[in-house]
Amino acid sequence: VAENLMSCDVVFFATPNATAMHMAKTLLAAEVKLIDLSADFRLKDVEIWEEWYGAKHVCPELLEQTVYGLPEIHREAIKSALLVANPGCYPTATQLGFLPLITADVIETSMMIADAKSGVSGAGRSASVVGLMSESGESFKAYGVPGHRHLPEITQELNLQSSSPVSLTFTPHLVPMIRGIHATLYAPLKKTGVDLQRVFEEFYANEPFVDVLPAGAHPDTGDIRGTNRCQLAVHQPQGGRVVTVLSVIDNLVKGASGQAIHNMNIMFGLDEKAGLDQVGLYP
Repeated sequence: VAENLMSCDVVFFATPNATAMHMAKTLLAAEVKLIDLSADFRLKDVEIWEEWYGAKHVCPELLEQTVYGLPEIHREAIKSALLVANPGCYPTATQLGFLPLITADVIETSMMIADAKSGVSGAGRSASVVGLMSESGESFKAYGVPGHRHLPEITQELNLQSSSPVSLTFTPHLVPMIRGIHATLYAPLKKTGVDLQRVFEEFYANEPFVDVLPAGAHPDTGDIRGTNRCQLAVHQPQGGRVVTVLSVIDNLVKGASGQAIHNMNIMFGLDEKAGLDQVGLYP
């Protein structure tokens, strides 16, 4: 199959885990740029990858050169990348919510919590009982509580930006809707009196696909349905020592295909918003 793709400028792998890694070396040798939407190249530590994904990685030597494709952080590296690992959906929503706080060094990174909810499309298209709307409708549940494979991805990337080790409790939930992720994030503040709204607005001031909502706002997954946007709102309940961040994305766009297109645009020097500047699908 790889031989049939060698004339391409770029190849997107929207394939099951442990698929792209079997073709990556051949295509890279032919100077084809790769964007992998699976998890094959997201983790730098091959032992951790094999533990979480239950397979032998066939090209661990490529992990170090892979660029993690979160444009808001790795834009410059993406520009010259040959192999980009597209982030997962939960990691995208969670990182975008925590990153302004971590880089501003205003939270205790040892006690972070991500309480995230996803529509059933987050489980993919494979037939399964849990993916049937007749099973998930009128119901709501957590899953992966002992450990979820997106956890090492999130902590790996947050640790790169943090001056202190990150300890994150991550609990995903399945909600009876087709698409969308709502992540509610918590962390203790190192001190009060920080203008958290300003921290977020300044951090994302020049980002085309991240909207920091006005103070007191509550983002809605319906507002970003079908878009490549992330909406964020930051709160400090009762003016206390805990910050609460609300982060919403469409898991199929900003959490997958849209972010992949964004990465391609950066890799080829195109307008970053090309093909992505659509409004939400409402109702």
